[in-house]
Amino acid sequence: MIPLAEKLRDTGNNIFIGAGNEHLSFFRNELTGLTYINFPGFRPGYSGFLPQYLALLFRTPILIYHIILEHFRLKKIINENAIDIVISDNRFGLWNRKVKTVYVTHMPLIPFPKLFSFLEFTGIILHRAVMKKYSFCFIPDLPGDLNMSGRLSHGVKLPGNVRYIGLLSRFTGLNSSPEDNPAGFDHYTIILSGPEPQREILKQKLTGIFKGKEAQVIILEGKPGDTTRMVRTDNIISCNHLPSRQIKEVITGSRGIITRSGYTTIMELISLNCKALLIPTPGQTEQEYLASYLSEKGWFTTISQKNINGGLVLPSVKSGWPPEIIEQSRLLLDKALKELSEEEQEKGCTN
Repeated sequence: MIPLAEKLRDTGNNIFIGAGNEHLSFFRNELTGLTYINFPGFRPGYSGFLPQYLALLFRTPILIYHIILEHFRLKKIINENAIDIVISDNRFGLWNRKVKTVYVTHMPLIPFPKLFSFLEFTGIILHRAVMKKYSFCFIPDLPGDLNMSGRLSHGVKLPGNVRYIGLLSRFTGLNSSPEDNPAGFDHYTIILSGPEPQREILKQKLTGIFKGKEAQVIILEGKPGDTTRMVRTDNIISCNHLPSRQIKEVITGSRGIITRSGYTTIMELISLNCKALLIPTPGQTEQEYLASYLSEKGWFTTISQKNINGGLVLPSVKSGWPPEIIEQSRLLLDKALKELSEEEQEKGCTN
């Protein structure tokens, strides 16, 4: 959401950021001078032994309750702050009939495990009903064959309010300098993401492989807070969080990169022209599909978490992505935001 917020702020809009405390801390560091509202989203949670889809299934009643709750809370926030456009990231309840609302998702098709793949069509219908509640649905991807999300957003019938807006990355156009890199340019980078316990499980596995090796390793924990904390143990540096400019330097200065196959991470790596070894979160079907899809295209390599051992083979970091990916992304985003802005202006003129 950072590039969207920056783009709207730069065109003269007054921006409010609504999120849970952990994400608000992150946004305060990245986007200063805005208005911040405590508005936490649904936390699906993971299990150390159950597949993620089963863990989520058991929490479905809580999800439905949260959707209803956040829908009515949004009404109050809109009235108290005179908000006229709401853009939300995969939050099912943040639509409103009185203002323009935008739903951002990269997977109109939510992938099911093979055993339950026959239910995917039902999921498409339900998700399409959610998307239709909003003024627009923005998909952060390209519309043609040169795409990153595969069947998650291509080859399915989409509502007329869907707009492809290209890849979103907080690193696009971000200036940086070599002195921002805390460890020079001769290291491996591990990028952690997602909730516990799988985040810690992966960290322990990879730490066991790299600990005591000659190569230096930087672990980006992905735990934003009010302060940056760096802990060195032998050849391993763990950072709870770094500013985007420093993260960019750490990533682009790497000898090799290991990361989860979350979509945001994938978009950011592509914007930096970097390849990585993708390790999907076990049982998270979206990440498993993306890792498989992108490795088949030759854009990344992948390995399952259970197959991690001391013989990890990391791809060369520099990838050579087609330059039209970034250029098309810029044009698509500008076009979508212009349409959103023009519709809001027309709405204001008729009131």
